[in-house]
Amino acid sequence: MIRVLFATSEVYPLVKTGGLADVSASLPEALCRLEYDVQILLPGYPDAVKAARKAGSRRKARFQLGQYNVSLWQTRLPGTAVTLWLVDCPPLFDRPGDPYKNEEGKDWWDNAHRFELFGKVGAMIAMGEAGLTWRPDLVHCNDWQTGLIPVFLEAYQDRPGTVFTIHNLAYQGLFSHETFRALGLPDSLWSLEQLEFYGQLSFIKGGLVFSDRITTVSPTYAREIQSPEFGSGLDGLLRHRQHALSGILNGIDTRVWNPAEDPELAFHYGRDHLKNKAQCQANLQQELGLEVNGGPLLGFIGRLVDQKGVDWMLSVMPALLEQGCQFVILGSGEDRYEEPLKQLARTWPGQMSLTLGYNEGLSHRITAGCDLFLMPSRFEPCGLNQMYSLRYGTIPVVHGVGGLADTVQDPQDVGIDKANGFVFTGASAESLLATVNRALQVFDKRKQWRRLQENGMAIDYSWKQRARTYGDLYQGILKDRDQQQLD
Repeated sequence: MIRVLFATSEVYPLVKTGGLADVSASLPEALCRLEYDVQILLPGYPDAVKAARKAGSRRKARFQLGQYNVSLWQTRLPGTAVTLWLVDCPPLFDRPGDPYKNEEGKDWWDNAHRFELFGKVGAMIAMGEAGLTWRPDLVHCNDWQTGLIPVFLEAYQDRPGTVFTIHNLAYQGLFSHETFRALGLPDSLWSLEQLEFYGQLSFIKGGLVFSDRITTVSPTYAREIQSPEFGSGLDGLLRHRQHALSGILNGIDTRVWNPAEDPELAFHYGRDHLKNKAQCQANLQQELGLEVNGGPLLGFIGRLVDQKGVDWMLSVMPALLEQGCQFVILGSGEDRYEEPLKQLARTWPGQMSLTLGYNEGLSHRITAGCDLFLMPSRFEPCGLNQMYSLRYGTIPVVHGVGGLADTVQDPQDVGIDKANGFVFTGASAESLLATVNRALQVFDKRKQWRRLQENGMAIDYSWKQRARTYGDLYQGILKDRDQQQLD
């Protein structure tokens, strides 16, 4: 049985800021069902440590790293049989709210120190130096917060295999040269070929340079990030390592996201019995103070930031509201987007609902209750919300980038019998508006609309096949390392 340490900075339901948390929960569990021994490593955030203690977990190891006393707690990911290790270091991780930002929305001043320690602990476990009886054959690192683990492991000839997954290349873990010095990293790492990035320390480069394999979360995004437009300054490095780079589309937890059994819904439905979807819409409208008028109801769930194309959406909303469309928005982000959304909600009561923050239950009810789901992202490594909406018979309107291009097929491209949504390719508000209007024309043709819903709901979005692909990748890495050691 292959043993895998899955290092991540967030995992649902203990801590979540985005799709990384969902993947970090569902992929390890899917791999365990395929008989891989996958154990998750997570910083000891207060809610996670509290849940572990409440579950009766005990501390399995204690040691000192520099000035910090560190404990390792062994527990289970809630609702699963997956082993979860918590790196308990209260001075670094016992903080309320967002795992990366303070209450003012600014990055914690010591993020580099926090995740450097997390990386050291990951490397210690990987090398059997943390006092545990379990040692992995491979370490699967996720995003910049884990980028130093492959760096620390590089010094060991008998190290485990490593794979680094890019969930969003725009977040790179960039810090000053002074921080590099303060961390005490070897001077040899300060070079263009290693951790230096335009005069800064880049955590993500640790994963990109030193891992055996690199993956990202969709085939299209794997191609895009090798171009200057999407590569965030790292496209040259990724082209250099393209032989080690692959794109594996994310899956979703189809038990959690299932309109036939979803406990967050008052009414349930499926591909062959869609009638109750209208009841879900009426309940959502009543919950949010919207008029119950049969739609069209358009939804958006996500961060209110530039990446998500919120400015394009804001540009088209007045015209669509004037046409009689309703909007349900759930998310939080920058003031320059929150404020005009608040103004629209005040101007269009009964047609526009805005909920700032995040609410897991409401996100399920929005996904079920809307007719159209908007994802006008400028770039989108994979996207999960479009797969959730497809599974719930809610038609996505997406920008044709990354995983959105890999999962949504437009009637103009494949015909109505094979389509499941609408795709715009021009990076503009005008292109978004034209595509929404094209979708609304089909919305009025009930048989065609029903075909789109059925097509979307028929697709297998589960992790089952994707987990097998990761398993094949793991086996390939270990085979290559065995060969290298023989050579």
